[in-house]
Amino acid sequence: MGELTERYHRQILLPELGEEGQRKLRQARVLLVGVGGLGSPIALYLTGAGVGTIGLLDDDVVSVTNLHRQVLYAETEVGQSKAECAAKRLAQLNSEVRLVPLACRLTAENASEIISQYDIVVDGCDNFATRYVIDEVCRQQGKPYVYGSIQDLDGQVAVLGVGENPKYYTDLFPQEEVADYEPSKAVLGVTPAVVGSVEANQVIQLIVGFGDPLVNKLWSIDLRSMNSFIVNI
Repeated sequence: MGELTERYHRQILLPELGEEGQRKLRQARVLLVGVGGLGSPIALYLTGAGVGTIGLLDDDVVSVTNLHRQVLYAETEVGQSKAECAAKRLAQLNSEVRLVPLACRLTAENASEIISQYDIVVDGCDNFATRYVIDEVCRQQGKPYVYGSIQDLDGQVAVLGVGENPKYYTDLFPQEEVADYEPSKAVLGVTPAVVGSVEANQVIQLIVGFGDPLVNKLWSIDLRSMNSFIVNI
């Protein structure tokens, strides 16, 4: 471990992690699909934790309307590629991490090739179509899919595609049931901060192998009341 001990000392002290857990993080490859409101805290905390390789996939550019919640970015970066800006910012946080900017959209045509290069896919996107693509390819390749979503002051997280009887995104949201659904565009900046942090924690738990991650479970929170609950999928 040597040179990394000082940087990660506080988390290595955790009995759930230790030096062996830190080695697992250093060897892990995580694909983050969407580097926006959810993706910002996910990317920051996975980079800070020392995940070895992080793919940053997003085809969008920084917008001033994003800045209240997409805390990876600065006003001076408006109009620039989110994937490229995120990689530059995160490299300043942890130069030990290999950051792979992917300035493209995940589609049925490219998803299999991209996802095959990673161990875990974590959801920072904002639409059903992309999530169905992630779900299908992760199912085919046997990869864990850490799902998260937000709306208004509500959020939810689940770990899919893991275990002896894995559940999938289509078990949560069958395609025929969401065909005409129009999600609200309203969101408070702290909502993705809370939910994205929980997603990052789930990724770390899966990599290191500690605790009781949300495998086949859906965690939901209402930030108006701070009421949260977990249900089996």
